[in-house]
Amino acid sequence: MNSKSRARKINIVTLGCSKNLVDSEMLMGQLKAAKVDVAHESGLPADVVVINTCGFINDAKEESIDTILQYAEAKKAGKVRKVYVMGCLSQRYRKALEAEMLEVDGFFGVNDLPQILRELGVDYRNELVGERMLTTPSHFAYLKISEGCDKKCSFCAIPLIRGKHISRPLDELVRETALLAAKGVKEIILIAQDLTSYGIDLYGKRNLRILLEKLSEVEGVEWIRLHYAYPSNFPIDILDLIRDNPKICKYIDIPLQHISDPVLRSMKRGVTQSKTLRLLETIRTIIPQAAIRTTLIVGYPNETDADFEALKAFVKQQRFDRLGVFTYSPEENTSSYNIPDNIPEDVKKSRMEEIMEIQQEISLEKNSGKIGNIYKVLIDRKEGENYIGRTEYDSPEVDNEILIRSQQALQIGKFYPVRIDRADFFDLYGSV
Repeated sequence: MNSKSRARKINIVTLGCSKNLVDSEMLMGQLKAAKVDVAHESGLPADVVVINTCGFINDAKEESIDTILQYAEAKKAGKVRKVYVMGCLSQRYRKALEAEMLEVDGFFGVNDLPQILRELGVDYRNELVGERMLTTPSHFAYLKISEGCDKKCSFCAIPLIRGKHISRPLDELVRETALLAAKGVKEIILIAQDLTSYGIDLYGKRNLRILLEKLSEVEGVEWIRLHYAYPSNFPIDILDLIRDNPKICKYIDIPLQHISDPVLRSMKRGVTQSKTLRLLETIRTIIPQAAIRTTLIVGYPNETDADFEALKAFVKQQRFDRLGVFTYSPEENTSSYNIPDNIPEDVKKSRMEEIMEIQQEISLEKNSGKIGNIYKVLIDRKEGENYIGRTEYDSPEVDNEILIRSQQALQIGKFYPVRIDRADFFDLYGSV
């Protein structure tokens, strides 16, 4: 331990995406190994609070700022001794935050783990890479396979915040997965800013298939799930592996953002409408039962009524299993920031609601078609009289859940065959 005095009790607060959550878990793993009393989003009193912020879109930035101010007030009131801020907002706006928020004891960027540990009185230990203190339920965990992004999407500030794409070595990821499996983790969720470029910087080629093969050999892992598969240069060679390997969920999260060619060009997505349609057809041909999740942006600058009608028609035609919609918000220092944000906020909101209404009906029809079928279901938790579980076609927190009534006690983190008895727009109801 270095000369800094060690904090007595530390509370880590995480905002934003699952990638931030992994960063918090790594910080907590280092602190726990140094025998520091650390907790995640605990409502209990703490000597020190570390806020891991998000700086991606306006709503997330506002939530981060509100959270910082809340703990700054707690410090003024003597409830907290020190407040530190890390993560994306701190990386992007550090100087402005330091000038405005004098109550905060230190700001740290996304790659400053050794520095924040030093501030907390703990030496960074390289041998602990991959060892985390999980904040998720013990049966699933996120595995961050790379950092940063080399794509130039006009609306996205991630490359400005997280830097260039850097893959983690394959053997390091296999080791981390084995450590997670040894703790009882059954489901590994692969995450990155750009999942499908994995390995290109280390091995000179996209190596996602080999990574999936190696991870599926880890004993104890039963599900491997893919998040954030970028559509440009999608690695087609993984599709037959997903189809044939029982450990890899038939689930692909592929953020398409739009379908109109003028919008896609302005967004600098590197794909066209025709390429997108061919890719979706290829995925469904090779993996007929695949659940495809996507996200869309509405209200992008100069999005015409015709562009939006094309997007609506696309959603109706493709009948995605899962779909989320964001309204466009301009981000400083991105190329679209220089384009006038000329779609009124009420129009953006109306367009978002129209898409979600279409998707709601699609979701109900798809869910209703599952009534009477039996699925392998992982039990996540119990709420009241219901056990809550998921199939391989659903990712935690963002997708459908199955509410299960059972006379027998079910174990959290175990798999059960569940028959679907009824359905609504976004949830299913079943029995073991």
